[in-house]
Amino acid sequence: MICIVDYGVGNIQAFLNLFKRLGIEARRAVAPEELKGATRLILPGVGHFDHAMQRLNDSGMRPKLEELVLQARVPVIGVCVGMQMLANGSDEGVLPGLGWIPGRVRAFSSQPLSANLSMPHMGWNHLQPKAGSLLFSRDFDEGAEFYFLHSYFFDAQDKQDVAATARYGMEFDAVVSQGHIHGVQCHPEKSHHWGEKLLKNFVEL
Repeated sequence: MICIVDYGVGNIQAFLNLFKRLGIEARRAVAPEELKGATRLILPGVGHFDHAMQRLNDSGMRPKLEELVLQARVPVIGVCVGMQMLANGSDEGVLPGLGWIPGRVRAFSSQPLSANLSMPHMGWNHLQPKAGSLLFSRDFDEGAEFYFLHSYFFDAQDKQDVAATARYGMEFDAVVSQGHIHGVQCHPEKSHHWGEKLLKNFVEL
């Protein structure tokens, strides 16, 4: 069962609609007991890093999530701010992140090659998958585009964890994967058939 973590941040219905189109059973989880039986987890997120982390902490679901991901090794994918929450922390706030994939979230405005670009980075952009990336193992071509909306990016501590990059003035880590833990900065739920393919690959890992 795919569980979409609903802690009050993110468009849960968009994911539910996408999986319904794909004929894949999915449900939202708003409490720890509703995560029981999850075989895949989706952690969405939008907005400010600290707000999202605080909402997750207040939801009561974080201990159960950590049990499922870190002990039971249930595959999880963080989306947008949900990806950033996988890091140790963010320059956008002061709260610690989940720390599931070592890294730091940084502002485009702090980087010389992107500081003068309009913010946020918004719209369609290409991904450059790395060889062997499981999320892009089937049905992808060089023309695949994904929808982005962000002013901060995940800077992975170990670049071996980077599954795909994108460019916005500079090359940045757009997808990270470490074993069964994945994060995507783009919005697959808004990226038409390319996003559907990415999430379908995640489900079938």
